[in-house]
Amino acid sequence: MNELDVLTKLAMELQAIAQAGLTYTRDMYDKERFERVREISAELMALKTELPIEKVKDLFCSETGYPTPKLDSRGVLFQDGRILLVKEKGKWSLPGGWVDYDQSVAANTVKEVKEEAGLDVVPRKIIAVQDRNKRNFPKYAYNICKIFILCDIIGGSFQENAETTESGFFSLHDLPELDEDKNVYEQIAMCFEAYENEKWEPVFD
Repeated sequence: MNELDVLTKLAMELQAIAQAGLTYTRDMYDKERFERVREISAELMALKTELPIEKVKDLFCSETGYPTPKLDSRGVLFQDGRILLVKEKGKWSLPGGWVDYDQSVAANTVKEVKEEAGLDVVPRKIIAVQDRNKRNFPKYAYNICKIFILCDIIGGSFQENAETTESGFFSLHDLPELDEDKNVYEQIAMCFEAYENEKWEPVFD
């Protein structure tokens, strides 16, 4: 583990300690101490990322309650043996995003695919549940569970929207430039393998 990874890990640990402390403490002095621990964690992340401290605080110190990973669901759709990707900010990814507070993983996947790809789908099975920071780039200052859901297309068509400008189906050996923040080649290859294997068992970290 290099120095930057160690710094990220320590900052994440401090943030988790502070968030849990702020959730459960009833002592005003302890609350002040945990607030300072949270500020230190943000300062460490700002040093690592070179982002403005206020931006880091917004991303890194806005959660409340017991610290748990965020959920990101990705719809995996195939047509004629090719996988669907959508284009956002010049790079390509599986359609998906944060699981909303009032949505199940399945319902959120249906919603995200409709919003980003214009398609109506039925979730069929879970391909994988993965720790994002083990595979995607850049690493985040908080944990994310990425859930890949194989879906069947039942209708719809792509329309350019506020999030995505293009969609297309691609073979594994003819992929466009991937947004590695959202999916890397190995994850796309895993989706192909799951699609081709009727006896696929979900993989998880």
